[in-house]
Amino acid sequence: MKRLIQAVAIALAVSAPFAAQAQSNQPLTRAQVHAEVKALKQAGFQSSDWFYPASIVSAEAKIARQHDAAGYGSDRGASSESGR
Repeated sequence: MKRLIQAVAIALAVSAPFAAQAQSNQPLTRAQVHAEVKALKQAGFQSSDWFYPASIVSAEAKIARQHDAAGYGSDRGASSESGR
């Protein structure tokens, strides 16, 4: 009986992080999807394009370059020197 309790406790301890991680992945909202589609269209993507995989990859790369140039996200080269 003692081994059963230990096995259940270990199983719960191992599965707890997976349950917490699963809850953090929320589905996209309608507004987020519309914003992504609008950004893709502004980057030159057309849904009727015959070269679908290549065209969406290039549009996403263009969007990523624009975000990097605009300063979105964290600065990988940034540092802080507290007390100097």
